[in-house]
Amino acid sequence: MSSPAIPPALPATPNLPADQAAYERLQAGRTQIETELGKVIVGQRAVVEQLLIALLSGGHCLITGAPGLAKTLLVKSVAQVFHLKFNRIQFTPDLMPADITGTEILGDTPEGRRLTFVPGPVFANIILADEINRTPPKTQAALLEAMQEHQVTAAGVRHVLNEPFFVLATQNPVEMEGTYPLPEAQLDRFLFNVLIDYLPEADEVAVVQQTTSRTAVAPISIFTAEDVLAFQELVRRVPVAETVVRYAVRLVAASRPKRAGAADFVNNWINWGAGTRAAQALVLGGKARALWQGRAHVTGDDIRALAAPVLRHRILLNYRAEADGVSIEQVIEKLIASVPKEM
Repeated sequence: MSSPAIPPALPATPNLPADQAAYERLQAGRTQIETELGKVIVGQRAVVEQLLIALLSGGHCLITGAPGLAKTLLVKSVAQVFHLKFNRIQFTPDLMPADITGTEILGDTPEGRRLTFVPGPVFANIILADEINRTPPKTQAALLEAMQEHQVTAAGVRHVLNEPFFVLATQNPVEMEGTYPLPEAQLDRFLFNVLIDYLPEADEVAVVQQTTSRTAVAPISIFTAEDVLAFQELVRRVPVAETVVRYAVRLVAASRPKRAGAADFVNNWINWGAGTRAAQALVLGGKARALWQGRAHVTGDDIRALAAPVLRHRILLNYRAEADGVSIEQVIEKLIASVPKEM
């Protein structure tokens, strides 16, 4: 069978041969990726797809789910499939910023005793920030520079992080005692908020059978860090019609209360709506989703499919919504229904 040709809608660029090679590798490896992840992750297809879309987009993810739903295993398995260096940081109330970014220590060097920088666990390709909301804001903020600038600064010296670089943070929505909720500015740095729910009975039975046997299966590496960077560059080249961009902007703008034309449910239930970064996340994620599915154009369906992971951590509900028993998922569904599809 011949290799898949790059879709003709992808714009011609001086880097077209590299784009062609990256596209062929991605399409040829898509089934293999799903197979390898399926060895250790049962079900959760939507969750896996959203994580992979974030990876292709170059964005960070907040993963929300109850304990025991394989959040750590999922992130570690994705790192193995893409052959990326993986570090896990357990966030606790006594964790200090230097425990994340690294610190300077006094040691012997050829030039004598000097302070040298010892990199922290943030110097990896994929960082699992486990239970990020259990550490104080000062330590949470240590990740902000790394997430936004892909660098850390220690003693006035800038240290560039490895590329590609992703922060996948988990938080437990059940145990709220002893936690420090992330401020909205930091939440907005995450491309997606991926929600992991309980499995259907058949999948849960398969998990129990698989994890209580003597057989241990690990996914094999398919791609490299260089492949991931090539995929991210290819995603940026996917064209988007102005009507689709306008639809994404209108969907995000519809979440803002007290503005002209705001729907009644928005004014009644939403205290703070999503900003421009949400529209950027919708369009960039839509590009990655289209490319993952073998298309070179973004549609409104891509925008709607990603509305929940993009908006659920960027919309702040008020006390009236809580009193009415309204969830953020229900609000997002009403937003999608209230905004006309692109023309």
